Amino acid sequence: MKRKHREDHDNPDRWLVSYADFITLLFAFFTTMYAISQVDAGKLKIFTGSMRSAFKSSEQQSIPPVIEGLVPVTPEMASVEHELRGAINALKSKEDMEINRDDRGLVLSIGDNVLFDAGRVAIRPDAEPSIAAIASVLQKIPNRIVIEGHTDDVPVHDPRSPYASNWELSTARATQVLGHLLKEYNLPPERLSASGYAEFRPKATNATPEGRARNRRVDVIILGKGEK
Repeated sequence: MKRKHREDHDNPDRWLVSYADFITLLFAFFTTMYAISQVDAGKLKIFTGSMRSAFKSSEQQSIPPVIEGLVPVTPEMASVEHELRGAINALKSKEDMEINRDDRGLVLSIGDNVLFDAGRVAIRPDAEPSIAAIASVLQKIPNRIVIEGHTDDVPVHDPRSPYASNWELSTARATQVLGHLLKEYNLPPERLSASGYAEFRPKATNATPEGRARNRRVDVIILGKGEK
């Protein structure tokens, strides 16, 4: 019997398969890159800030991570927050202060009992250590600072008070703190502003004594770069 020899011949069009695979991968790559380029710039900045904060927190564990939706925290702002928390933690009044972040920057809330007597705007002498600790941080940074006064929803009813409403009381308290920082600690006036919001920006419910106490406060806001 005559043996048949099977000859394998290379397909001259085999290269088209590899080429098609390459084109498919290249298309997928550029599609992915295009999708990434369309990510909202604000969200990308928040993500970047989160990553930086996460890496920095391994060195400075007292700095909390960024919460999505808040102002992106730069290393400089994270350092300010770290220093501010350290200054507050050394105070006897630290239980009546808290630091948060919002879309403007860092917000230091100071309970009115730290600074004032009930219904008054004169800064109490025993508030000076607290103000000095805060001012020591503010003096080192170039950021703009907003001082906001807030009250609970209880109307002003003290006949001796020159303030007829919570609007006037909250604004006067904010202005008093601003003036104190200018006079005693020489903060640049062009960096400061003050406003009062009465009971209309509460942090907690006004239905309980604890909630009303949280609402009676002065907020010191350290604005992020670009905020006015």
